[in-house]
Amino acid sequence: MKHGKSWLPAHILAWAYAALLVVPLYYLLASAFKTNDQIFASPFSLPTSLSFGNFGTAFESADLGLAVVNSALVTAFSLALTLALAIPAAFAIARATGPLGAFVEKVFSLGFLIPTFAALFPTFLLAAATGLFHTRLFMVLFLPATAMPLSVVILVQFMRTIPKEMEEAARMDGASTFAVLRHVYTPMCLPGIATVLLLNFLTFWNEYLYSLVIIGPDPSQRTVQVALPTLKSLTGTDYGVLTAGTVLTLVPVWAVYTVLQKRMQQALVSGAVKM
Repeated sequence: MKHGKSWLPAHILAWAYAALLVVPLYYLLASAFKTNDQIFASPFSLPTSLSFGNFGTAFESADLGLAVVNSALVTAFSLALTLALAIPAAFAIARATGPLGAFVEKVFSLGFLIPTFAALFPTFLLAAATGLFHTRLFMVLFLPATAMPLSVVILVQFMRTIPKEMEEAARMDGASTFAVLRHVYTPMCLPGIATVLLLNFLTFWNEYLYSLVIIGPDPSQRTVQVALPTLKSLTGTDYGVLTAGTVLTLVPVWAVYTVLQKRMQQALVSGAVKM
């Protein structure tokens, strides 16, 4: 009984935190099926009907279909480039034994100290100087640079847990450095790679400031986070349409999070079985 009572405050705090997360989500979902009058009259009541009119209006008014495609392209290519750069960099740092490896790791860690707004103006000048201003290509090249510090630091910690004997055994079989990275380190770092993918996907998909400044409001180029605020100017104060558009942009996030979370858990379980 004493042991159960000691856990009671923790359970209360956990359920309270869960409620803080669920209540806004419920309000968002319920409002997406309501009119303005229904939202203001009874904000937390269930919708009287499940009409998808608000979703259709939001999709057409802000051209969310094209915006989702633009965001998907920018996010997918940025994630691929991030992994292509971060995995070899983390591999080299994790295998380094001298002070140089620790120094390079600290250099990557300095990226956490750069505020978002501090790099905005230099980034704008760089985009203009390279002729990539108002293009999605610049965002594909820029976003991986912002994600490298976190990605490298996470992957380095995972790679350092791999026994050196496995690399030595692969070397004895004639494996090259690239083969060791591909067949030894990468498969065993799947939990870290899944974590990096998940964190960076959320960051890239939800990025707004740089997408607005660099890509601009052009309907053919803008991402979903830039297109979503235009619903307010297009539909006035129709909060049902605004919340419906927000829900549409959250569906890909939920889908990717579900897939990566399962794969990360599977990788962790398989690694524990092997050990």
